[in-house]
Amino acid sequence: MNAPYPPPPPPPAGRDRTTLWGVLGIVTGLLCCGILGIVFGWLSIRDARRYGKSPVLGWVAIAVGVLNIVGSLILRAAGYHPYWNR
Repeated sequence: MNAPYPPPPPPPAGRDRTTLWGVLGIVTGLLCCGILGIVFGWLSIRDARRYGKSPVLGWVAIAVGVLNIVGSLILRAAGYHPYWNR
């Protein structure tokens, strides 16, 4: 039986970077820069939607980036700086 519309074409092969962006977001969000974690997490979610994969790594990267930013703001408000308090 023929469907009224043909199935959509498969996504281009070799361009899926969902896992790469997610892992980069988690690592940068944990180690250095929360903003980069959020950006890489957003890129991971975008690619996950495009290629039909799970966006969990992207959401984790965004959460880690936000926690990094909030934690650093709390430490700054408390007067702590890793280089000044030695």
